[in-house]
Amino acid sequence: MVVWRCCGMKNFHVKFYENRKIYFTISLAIILAGVIFNVIFGTALDIQFKGGAMINYTYSGEIDQSVVESKVEEVTGQNVDVRIYENMNQDTEAAKNSVSISFTGSQSISIDVQKQIAEALTKEYPDAGFAVSRSNSVDPTMGQSFFAKCLVAIAITFVLLIIYVGFRFRKIGGTSAGVMAIVALLHDVSIVYFVFVIFQIPINDSFIAVVLTILGYSLNNTIIIYDRVRENRRLLGPKASYSELVNTSINQTLTRSIYTTLCTFVAITSVFIVGMIFNISSVMTFALPMMVGVVAGCYSSVCLAGPLYVMWQNHKQKKRLEAGAKA
Repeated sequence: MVVWRCCGMKNFHVKFYENRKIYFTISLAIILAGVIFNVIFGTALDIQFKGGAMINYTYSGEIDQSVVESKVEEVTGQNVDVRIYENMNQDTEAAKNSVSISFTGSQSISIDVQKQIAEALTKEYPDAGFAVSRSNSVDPTMGQSFFAKCLVAIAITFVLLIIYVGFRFRKIGGTSAGVMAIVALLHDVSIVYFVFVIFQIPINDSFIAVVLTILGYSLNNTIIIYDRVRENRRLLGPKASYSELVNTSINQTLTRSIYTTLCTFVAITSVFIVGMIFNISSVMTFALPMMVGVVAGCYSSVCLAGPLYVMWQNHKQKKRLEAGAKA
């Protein structure tokens, strides 16, 4: 049920804890679908994580990504990944677009092969003026080392988060609140990962950036809910049940959570549309997971973290009652 206030804001009365099985089922279904996609299609890794060679060509005019891929594969006999970067400033004669061609494997691309690629592309697009601007080999161990360090940093962040939440919300069972916040964050990371899998977006440094950004948004929503739970515990007193506390607190902060998520979603969607219009793949592969991740972060904070926290507190309360009965 939704009650309208005189100021135009909504006062929600949703029973989040009582509906927890619905929310858990939705999350499990999405994660299961992601796992199935992952098993069938696998995880695409960017060149910086699996190694290989990369060649950048400058050109003028317009080219088709699929045509470039087919021409390069004909010359090299290898599967390639092609990304086109268009220069926004086309008013000057010196303005040049660029196309990046990535090859997997441990061998570098020789100068002769680079020339053959340029000749094949020039034959297809005579007025484009293809020229090699950069060529380099990528060592996969560097990317793997970077990825491992990021995982260690995230793990340390989770530990510090539990300590911080445990101390700040110690009056309402802070440790359990911190652990449930971590569970919600892991849910968000999983959703973001499966977006990369389903849309076959290569895992690269954009994945790390998206994950860290989503963790910040999701955690902020969760902390605000916990802060309201602590305040309501003081106002309602010890007789109020944990389910009542959490339901009340989430409903009180729900309008704020929805508006914040909606504003962020609209902004990121605008970025995604710009990327589509100008065919900027790096922007689209960053914005699309962000769009899904922002929604997932709001969902996990509202529908998962709170009910899980109540379940933990009820379990602890039941254990204390059983211990008291035995004594």
